[in-house]
Amino acid sequence: FDSSTVFTFAVPKEQLEHLIPECLTLDTFQDKWAFIAIAMVQTKDLRINGTPKFMGNDFFLIGYRVFVKYTDKRGKRLRGLYILKSETDSPKMTFRGNIFTHYNYTTTDININKENEKLEIYSNKSNFKINVINNEDKVALPTKSPFLNWKEARKFAGPLPFTFTYNNKTKEVLIIEGVRKNWKPKPLKVENYHFDFLEKLQLENCVLANAFIIENVLYQWEKGRKEVWK
Repeated sequence: FDSSTVFTFAVPKEQLEHLIPECLTLDTFQDKWAFIAIAMVQTKDLRINGTPKFMGNDFFLIGYRVFVKYTDKRGKRLRGLYILKSETDSPKMTFRGNIFTHYNYTTTDININKENEKLEIYSNKSNFKINVINNEDKVALPTKSPFLNWKEARKFAGPLPFTFTYNNKTKEVLIIEGVRKNWKPKPLKVENYHFDFLEKLQLENCVLANAFIIENVLYQWEKGRKEVWK
């Protein structure tokens, strides 16, 4: 990951329960707030494990995820994300990603403008836009954030170790683990934002909880494993 810009939104947990499958539970804060993360990721040299670097691809990914927990067959409680929607600016990634993953990619346009410490990312097709500042020593949390400080906020800064998908018919859970290095979230000052995806969910009392950027992250997805949920 060349960079990963993540906005996390806090929502009263009752608002998100219908969006996740029966095998998962919401990862909550103060037993009140549940969270949706929107990650905007610029990849570099992304490729299948074991293939040479020149076969890698650079493209942009947008992931809309819910923070969840899952208890596996071993009784181990896993903290991760449930996929609501995935987008990319690469038709090649849409095609190949949907062969090798269950992320259900669609293709969209992505536009990025950088001017010194200011960063703008927007999409006309997906109708989202963010403006952030990435060079401030002391950044205040968003005004309505449920967190008291950035230490609390970092606990809900994706990406998380696991991603889950679920097949309702077979009751199979697919567990994919991400392995990362140099994961150092840096708070961002948010000037403004709009996500059409959030608007369409018609969530009540949805507030921006935090915004981070993570840069130069070595990231790898391990081979997924399946288990039947009962």
